[in-house]
Amino acid sequence: MQPPSRRTLLALGLLTTLTACTASVGDRHADPAPPRDPDTPVRLRAIAATDLLLGAYDNLLTVPGARTALLQPLRDDTVQHRAALVQGLPSASPSPTSTPYRSLPTLPELALMEHRTAEAHLHDLDEVGPPLARLLASVSASNALHAAALGDTTPVLTPDAVAEGTPAGRAAAVPALQAALGAEHAAVYGYGVVGAHFPDDPQRADARTTHAAHQAQRDAWQRLLGTLTAAPTPAAGGYRLPFPVTSPTDAAKLAVHLETRLTTAYADLVPAVPAPYRLLAATALREATLRAHHWGAPATPFPGTPG
Repeated sequence: MQPPSRRTLLALGLLTTLTACTASVGDRHADPAPPRDPDTPVRLRAIAATDLLLGAYDNLLTVPGARTALLQPLRDDTVQHRAALVQGLPSASPSPTSTPYRSLPTLPELALMEHRTAEAHLHDLDEVGPPLARLLASVSASNALHAAALGDTTPVLTPDAVAEGTPAGRAAAVPALQAALGAEHAAVYGYGVVGAHFPDDPQRADARTTHAAHQAQRDAWQRLLGTLTAAPTPAAGGYRLPFPVTSPTDAAKLAVHLETRLTTAYADLVPAVPAPYRLLAATALREATLRAHHWGAPATPFPGTPG
């Protein structure tokens, strides 16, 4: 048999090279590396904190004489938090689990855990996409409500200052902030009606305090819009009430309505503004959630979102 010619060897070499390259390209197309979701680390941290809470609730609920009527609804909310946080994570278990807590916590210790979990979610707001930011803000508000129910009423993390952000980000924030200002204008008007229908007792004092809080929030949005060189939208001459208010019962119902609408407005604000402004929106969401519950609104696991 004659040895292959030089031309044949070259052809064979070229064929081998082309085949190898084709196989390599084919392999890459057949088994692409899945893109990494930048929200995954934050989701995993939030799930871990939620599992620790579940473990603490489970420990307390096994104690004879446990305050089941108080603890069980809070645990049920926490299960729903986990289910929402785990969505989109194929490697995480969708079923409720709990991380064994190192000891039997007292109610104040459990309240502190809820408080710290609420703050941890807020610390992560600037690192995630808008949908997860909204979820974290809502869950944080629920954690703060749990902490208050368990006896911890100390303030959760509040913003000291707001970073300027980019010019494009500042411009993008203006329409959403104007909408938030409009919601506060309506709340200020509404609480004027609420206070007028309470006798001179603690409820009327509550209404005055809340009215002042909404005036302060209105002024804060106006100042922020001013720093963004946007003219704040003025209040309307009057606002239509959702129902007639003729008694203290109607007034309390109106207060619940006002605060519940604000939770929706602020839950919508969180994903609508750039990262530097999210903590402001989440703080307003939490305060509206606490006030709504104070006036008699039922607690929900996800304040500000459709039930």
